[in-house]
Amino acid sequence: MLIKRHILNRIADGDVDRAFRWWKRPTVKKGGRLRTAIGELSVVDVGSVSFDSLTAEDARRAGYRSLEDLRRDLPPRPDCAFYKITLTFAGEDKRLALREDADLSAETFASLMSELERIDKRVGAKALSMRTLELIGRYPKRRAQELADELGLEKLFFKAHVRKLKEKGLTESLSVGYRLSPRGQRVLEYAREEGRI
Repeated sequence: MLIKRHILNRIADGDVDRAFRWWKRPTVKKGGRLRTAIGELSVVDVGSVSFDSLTAEDARRAGYRSLEDLRRDLPPRPDCAFYKITLTFAGEDKRLALREDADLSAETFASLMSELERIDKRVGAKALSMRTLELIGRYPKRRAQELADELGLEKLFFKAHVRKLKEKGLTESLSVGYRLSPRGQRVLEYAREEGRI
């Protein structure tokens, strides 16, 4: 769900707390989180509403100057239902702080290694996470296709795997390619020290 930057800023300030969308089916769910340019948003509620029931208050709370502006921006789509999404600012993207945390205890490292092994087992590729971290560490800013080719993987599969590593705070996406975060670099060093790679 894309939200314009100026609206994101107003959500963070508490001035805006809802959005409206035409969807065949919702792309967000109640209780979910959205990562945005300003941090994370919490999805408080999602429900279909009547387009004709919109009020000036709805428009204001969605960041519009008037009900007419809202209606003009979201013209009816006969193949879709109209949804109201209630949002709150939930804070910074937790991955930002996580990827900077390179002070890993032995317990944290062991837990993280277990998580990575489970991820690898689910996709049926032994040590894929560590091989991926090694490759990104060796070739930062290299295109995803080239990295995938090095591992003998399809590009989309590779990118999905890197997203899992990013969720653990181990990698960072760049305009082209990736790099290891300080946490990812430490995990790789720790794995070498422990003889795991």
